[in-house]
Amino acid sequence: MKKPIKISIFLLLTVFISQSCDDFLDVVPDDSPSIEIVFENANSAQSFLITVYSYLPDFDGVTNPALFGGDELWVNQDVQQNVFGGFPALEIAQGLQSEGNVRLSYSRNRNAQGNSPDGTPNLYIAIRDCNVFLENIDAPFDLEEREKKQWIAEVKVLKAYYHYWLMRMYGPIPIIRENLPVDTEAAQVEREPVDDVVAYIVGLIDESIDDLPNINFGGSEVGRISKAIAASIKAKILMTAASPLFNGNMDYPGFVNSENREFINAIFDPEKWVRASEACKAAIDIAHAAGHSLYTFPSNSIGPNDISEVTRRKLSIRGSITEENDNTEVIWLATGRRNFFQSASMAKMNDPLGVITQFAHTSLQSYFSPAMRIAEMFYSENGVPISEDITYDYAGRFNLRESDVSTALNIRSGYATVGLHFQREPRFYASLGFDGAKWYGHGRFDENNTWTSQMKGGQAAGFTGDPTDDTWSVTGYLPKKLVHYESAHPEEGASFNQQEYGWPVIRLADLYLLYAEALNEVSGPGGEVYSWINLVRERAGVPDVEDAWNNFSVSPQRISNKDELRKIIHRERMIELVFEGQRFWDLRRWKRAAEFMDGRLIRGWTIMEGSTGGFYNVRTVAQQSFQTRDYLWPVPLENILDNPNLAQNPGW
Repeated sequence: MKKPIKISIFLLLTVFISQSCDDFLDVVPDDSPSIEIVFENANSAQSFLITVYSYLPDFDGVTNPALFGGDELWVNQDVQQNVFGGFPALEIAQGLQSEGNVRLSYSRNRNAQGNSPDGTPNLYIAIRDCNVFLENIDAPFDLEEREKKQWIAEVKVLKAYYHYWLMRMYGPIPIIRENLPVDTEAAQVEREPVDDVVAYIVGLIDESIDDLPNINFGGSEVGRISKAIAASIKAKILMTAASPLFNGNMDYPGFVNSENREFINAIFDPEKWVRASEACKAAIDIAHAAGHSLYTFPSNSIGPNDISEVTRRKLSIRGSITEENDNTEVIWLATGRRNFFQSASMAKMNDPLGVITQFAHTSLQSYFSPAMRIAEMFYSENGVPISEDITYDYAGRFNLRESDVSTALNIRSGYATVGLHFQREPRFYASLGFDGAKWYGHGRFDENNTWTSQMKGGQAAGFTGDPTDDTWSVTGYLPKKLVHYESAHPEEGASFNQQEYGWPVIRLADLYLLYAEALNEVSGPGGEVYSWINLVRERAGVPDVEDAWNNFSVSPQRISNKDELRKIIHRERMIELVFEGQRFWDLRRWKRAAEFMDGRLIRGWTIMEGSTGGFYNVRTVAQQSFQTRDYLWPVPLENILDNPNLAQNPGW
């Protein structure tokens, strides 16, 4: 009997993958009897299938550039210097890349011990093993035809995804259609234009999707490629191809291959948006047919059933990310690394009486730090930006204000904080921990007896001044959204007991907003565009787009203008998908990264101060740098030395 594929257990089958990788495109091991052994029967072939899955990026780890390589999250200097090898993604955010020292390259050679110098897998080795699998999967004598077709389809989609991951980073890349012998002129391949790469990737998915099951894998098979996952990947690829970075980008004159073809097409093609919109709708339809729907917190969950709608709404928002069981919203769930970041995102709390829980200091890290711009990004309670809400005191957002019973479910009653923390949409309170914020759950399920994060200097969740302590937020905010509400806060001597969950690589709300974006690009504003945005806003407890802008915005005409609605959809994605690794890639494909990061400041509160008046002064934590060249990674110099046919990206 063949074993189930447990994607959360990454088997290192060294007999198959231990060959050193001496070239950028070391795409084929020498012919070896081991290959015959690997594909001798179905069980051993399935082991190789697991190996092909094992190259998937560390979606919820520090080697994913999308989590710390942008402008959402920061860490204090002590953590940056001493933890996780210096936080290479944060160095990307600071503009410290170079061709001689590429951060998180996903294409670097391994050393003699088989390790990548930057902690990332070489995805060209992954593609090589995809090809090895596809070339040999006919060999097992006992593999049923139906199962063989499914495995082939899974590997083709993985091969497509690995190409896509590299394309997002480097733009034009070599396409590895089949393995080539190493150390020959044939292996010195060129990069290919982005349009060709996209066509190849989409072709792999199209020829595979009918052989994939239309089910949401669970149990030991969580993370396996399904029809909905494949369709969603296709939608994301075509959205990336249709977006300004790769569609009509005139920033790269003279960036051509040996045949003088542009690597990135400078002529805008509106049909790319049509194809993207069709792919998004197809992915949504397939996901719906598989039973996917937006997550809402059930009334029969652990804890009292009489919690307020305010709390239930926040749990629905958080649960769309952190709830693994019975969460039909997540289309692609990646398991295996299991949430090291919950401890770094959880506040060391004060209880309602203000007693500091000292036990928290030994098991909570509390150093993942959202930038103040993220706090300002969320809408007002009326569903529009706080800078354009006619009822919101934007000019006075930094003035002190005291919470009362009307706001007590979000901010501790009687607690003084700034106006920025009042009259905000539910996603603000579900996503951010801040000074005075209430955290429902974490061992306390009574709304009148919840934890409160107090983050001023000397308080439980604040800066301690102890040079040996780096467990504090450098901005005065924490990403509450990433912490499962049942992860128990330490008290009475207990350690932090986290409720683990798989990382949501793709979820349904992401597809809804992608489809709204594509529809607006194809046909402009209208009811259908609004409807897909409103599905996401409704779950979040935010008024419909039309009602919000018509009744509360100083610029109600924005929703009727294609260019302005585009910005509204962009912001909706940044809010809904905050801290999920989507903003990083979105800002790049929209060609808006420089707008948000070039010369912009990472700001926070004056966290060293213990008084309310001292703490609530805005200070600069860091200044970012972003140039046009930063839209694409530099090709590592060692790879160019190995293969001179690899053209370097412009600006590097």
